Amino acid sequence: MEPREERLIQEHAAHDEELRAAYDEHLEFKQKLDALRKKVYLTAEEEVEQKRIQKLKLASKDRIMQILSRYRQSA
Repeated sequence: MEPREERLIQEHAAHDEELRAAYDEHLEFKQKLDALRKKVYLTAEEEVEQKRIQKLKLASKDRIMQILSRYRQSA
């Protein structure tokens, strides 16, 4: 995410439960993907899991961006 988006998240996550949960979920998926990417070789099951996590990470980012757009509109 861009620094501007990170600032908005930090600013509003303290009082927005939905945003905080979506951001925490996004970070969790990022860590899981990073762990898989460090492996030299992925099994077929790990490749499927990697694709699943990528989709979930993208969905969580979309949710974050949707929440942030509400803050941008109200500003």
